Amino acid sequence: MQTYIVQKGDTLYGISKQFGVSVQDIKTANNLPNNTITVGQTLMIPSMNTTIFYIVKKGDTLYSIASNYGVSVDEIKSLNNLKSNNLSIGQQLRIPVNDNVQDEPFGYTIYTVRVGDTLYSIAKKNNTTVEQIKNINNLTTDVLTVGQQLKIPYNTMLDDAFDNDYLIYVVKKGDSLYSIAKKYNMSVAKLIEINDLKSNVISIGQQLKVIVGKDNAIPLGSTCYKEGYTGPTYETYTVKRGDNLYNIAKKYGVTVDSIKKLNDLTSNDLSIGQILKIKEVDS
Repeated sequence: MQTYIVQKGDTLYGISKQFGVSVQDIKTANNLPNNTITVGQTLMIPSMNTTIFYIVKKGDTLYSIASNYGVSVDEIKSLNNLKSNNLSIGQQLRIPVNDNVQDEPFGYTIYTVRVGDTLYSIAKKNNTTVEQIKNINNLTTDVLTVGQQLKIPYNTMLDDAFDNDYLIYVVKKGDSLYSIAKKYNMSVAKLIEINDLKSNVISIGQQLKVIVGKDNAIPLGSTCYKEGYTGPTYETYTVKRGDNLYNIAKKYGVTVDSIKKLNDLTSNDLSIGQILKIKEVDS
């Protein structure tokens, strides 16, 4: 464990990013009741955790992923700069791993043994070897039990993590099978095959399965929504000479705090010509 002396302008969040640990870990190590720190304060910084990559699959939630790896949802959100709990299939997440697994050679996901499974069939399905599965799980025999949870190593973080994973794409105006296939690094023939299409004709609002692969994984830290999501529309206001947040809020029947939150403002200062989001409007 190392120490850090708080400098002017520091926040716990900024310090956590600098050292690659979570805010909660720093608070726990220093018995801090809240996020308040003072210039000159000495903080104990816990050892940097190992992180692995996890690729979001169908049915995953932040809670289920956090539970599988024995970490908190807030730790995952902090490490990946996530502003919400929304996930999308194919999204890459960094997962903090306790120091006692630093000697594991690969990242891993969790697999629950099903009826008929063997170490060989599981290894083949997940592009790894029986020996690697036994090593990472400290198994001394090949005997498995239904419901047993196994760590499955990633030999490569992305290459084969997406077998049979699909994202639902909602056809929009101007789309064609060619443009959709190109967007997801697929062939038109494959797109037709997995959707059992009889022709190249598609219609607005039609739902198509598209394959999530290593070349279209969603980047780390992205805030993601399912395809077809349309972001909110806002009424806006352009700041004029003499304006302040109070009179703008009063004019539109909203609060100062709501305007600040909607525009990520950290103070009440405004500049002429600044465009402010005021409130969401029905689209």
